[in-house]
Amino acid sequence: MAVTTGTRRGPRGSADRPSKGTSTGRASSGRGAGGAKQSATKGARGSAERPWLGQWNSTVTSYYLLVGATGLLLVIGLVMVLSSSTVTSIAEGDSPFAAFLVQGRYALIGLPLMLVAARLPVRWYKRLAWPAMIVSLGMLVAVLFAGKLVNGNRNWLVVGPLQFQPSELAKLGLAVWLGAVLGRKQHLLGSWGQAIVPGVLGLAAVLGLVMAGHDLGTALILALLGLGAYWVSGAPASLLAVGGVGAALLVGWAFILNQGSSDRLTRILATYGAACDAASECYQSIHGLYGLATGGLFGVGLGASREKWKYLPEAHNDFIYSVIGEELGLLGTLLVLALFAVLGIAMARVVRRHEDPFVKITTAAIGCWIVGQAFVNIGVVIGVLPVIGVPLPLVSAGGSALVTTMLALGVVISFARSEPGAAEALAARRSVVKRSVAVLSRRGRRGTGRGRGDGAGR
Repeated sequence: MAVTTGTRRGPRGSADRPSKGTSTGRASSGRGAGGAKQSATKGARGSAERPWLGQWNSTVTSYYLLVGATGLLLVIGLVMVLSSSTVTSIAEGDSPFAAFLVQGRYALIGLPLMLVAARLPVRWYKRLAWPAMIVSLGMLVAVLFAGKLVNGNRNWLVVGPLQFQPSELAKLGLAVWLGAVLGRKQHLLGSWGQAIVPGVLGLAAVLGLVMAGHDLGTALILALLGLGAYWVSGAPASLLAVGGVGAALLVGWAFILNQGSSDRLTRILATYGAACDAASECYQSIHGLYGLATGGLFGVGLGASREKWKYLPEAHNDFIYSVIGEELGLLGTLLVLALFAVLGIAMARVVRRHEDPFVKITTAAIGCWIVGQAFVNIGVVIGVLPVIGVPLPLVSAGGSALVTTMLALGVVISFARSEPGAAEALAARRSVVKRSVAVLSRRGRRGTGRGRGDGAGR
């Protein structure tokens, strides 16, 4: 009896437990399914009420933001170079389209390079990192011995009919090289020794060669580039702080205190001083502000600038943003500013969404270079920073700067194409476009055939 009762109670107890567990499991699964249905319904309602949210979270958003902002800035730059350089070209005895044709020629050179760079896979850039760095260092050394001196800076290299700035190419070479070096040893960057060798040494070599040519503006941009690369790589904050202080002291000694016969220190102090001579130290800054103030909200009209009539030096180059403000007004300057902000947001998306450390670090370096240089140039024009001779990327006149910037953006576009799911989405959209074109062409052929048949019948 005891054994029988135990065997009966055992199965009943074990049967009762599973039955309770099963019912609880069904209830919980029912609640889970209901919760999933509710969350899916809420997600569908959210995407239906806010369709832009689904587009923003798309895998190809970074790609289209980069392509759109780059194209618009390039078009604005070509138009404004034409508008701001005509008077200067005529005064020099050239055609009014001289500077525009030169800028357009370099844009045509940079466009296919950008397209090729946008199609190359990521592994190719990893292979080209060290050769690009070696070539960049070699060209910077060649500038010191055979470079051309322009406005006190030895940063131009002349090879036959070709004249370019190796420091512009060194920006891209350094960005890709830092991405390859820091991305490969990212897990070791907690140590100062691993973070310094060879990344800091390579950055210091490029900075030293550029500073030897007395190019302060490019040196500052290279410092921003290195800071962005090391920040994303996860290097110690103490190393970044020490590096920033060291770079500031080095730049201050090399370009301000040890200036020799140059008046750079006087011009920098005059920018922030109360007494500023409008005829000498602050002439360029004041006339840049005159252009911005004259434009108002909508501007005086495209081509109607007064400051470009030999009042504003470098109107089609470093101070083209002032001409934009005068001719297109506040709305034009805000448009340019917004486009650079879009570039920065798109590159930040690539850094956040991509899985490869090389892509993250290289994109951060290029982003700090292009967007940082844009804000430095704009800061100079509006009087926040002293005049240091930094062009506005994609907008200012300058062949080597334009080609290198377009090539660098092509590299980032290639990275955006390799985001998780981006390649498949782009391929699917291309197939949809091809099918639509095929359908339209078939309908056109049928309509043409019917029209011919009706005409033959008549």
